[in-house]
Amino acid sequence: MSRSLLLRLPGCWSLSVPRRGLSVSGGTSSMNVFDRAMKRRQRNWAAALRDGHKYEYLREEVGGRVADRVYDIARTFPVALDVGGGKSHVAEHLSKDVVEHLILTDVSEETLKRSRRTQIPTLCVQADEEFLPFKENTFDLVVSSLSLHWINDLPGALRQIQQVLKPDGVFIGAMVGGETLYELRCSLQLAETEREGGFSPHVSPFTAVTDLGNLLGRAGFNMLTVVRDLLSLIIFNIQINKQTNR
Repeated sequence: MSRSLLLRLPGCWSLSVPRRGLSVSGGTSSMNVFDRAMKRRQRNWAAALRDGHKYEYLREEVGGRVADRVYDIARTFPVALDVGGGKSHVAEHLSKDVVEHLILTDVSEETLKRSRRTQIPTLCVQADEEFLPFKENTFDLVVSSLSLHWINDLPGALRQIQQVLKPDGVFIGAMVGGETLYELRCSLQLAETEREGGFSPHVSPFTAVTDLGNLLGRAGFNMLTVVRDLLSLIIFNIQINKQTNR
């Protein structure tokens, strides 16, 4: 990828790449929990809703918190990558003094088309989070907000993120923890067991906070910090919030 693509005026310039990425060591599971093609269609549908902005409060809140973590680091990042960045919910809180150039990726082309303008020169790349199409040692900073919990091969995705980072690069991510939607999950299981004599999962599985440190360490990261935040929200429409498994 030519570096000149990153030197355009602020805005989102689109680029589509084939479904391939860095090779990672180790085998992956033969059974995928998430249908990535269906996830792309669902995100495209949600992005195209006329009033979809009314349901982005969770992503806006978490995106702001990720940006705060970036500001905690006293340095400027020449080139940054937002994995599964959607509508720039992280970048809209950042300034060019902190991030000089940004590549914003998402599996959904409709979401990228509606990315919010920031003062940071941005290149939009339609790419699956499981297959990052970038060379090793490319980025000074990688961020990800509420995207990695939809990954089938999370260890492999974390290894790819570690590989595209420069040796002194920083990764800051936020993902849904294992206790999320616990009450909803239990209520659905109890109700279906009572009526049907058994239950099937209606809420996607999430990674336990206690497992994240091990996963990051195995991916090659060091100087790890794992923080658990508790958010209490009333989600008016869980499907539009893009958190369904259908």
